[in-house]
Amino acid sequence: MNYDELAALGLQDDGNLKLILKGSVESKVGVFAVVFITKDVALAKKKLEEFNKSKNKDDYFMVYSCPTDTYLPDLGHYPSLEISKEDLL
Repeated sequence: MNYDELAALGLQDDGNLKLILKGSVESKVGVFAVVFITKDVALAKKKLEEFNKSKNKDDYFMVYSCPTDTYLPDLGHYPSLEISKEDLL
């Protein structure tokens, strides 16, 4: 799946929380943070577009749809970003 397809999955109007995560590498350290949370799909889409328009070239934003009161690792996919050792060099 490409970025737009993954973002569309996260922006489905399914009643779940929408978490926007930002990933970046700063001085050989990978930093991943939740930067915005909402249940409003339109607002999540707007914020994701704003973040992507103003991001640094090495930043990465992704939106996830997450149920509340759930141990997320029990889901097939949950908020995470994959990096390699080379990303930290």
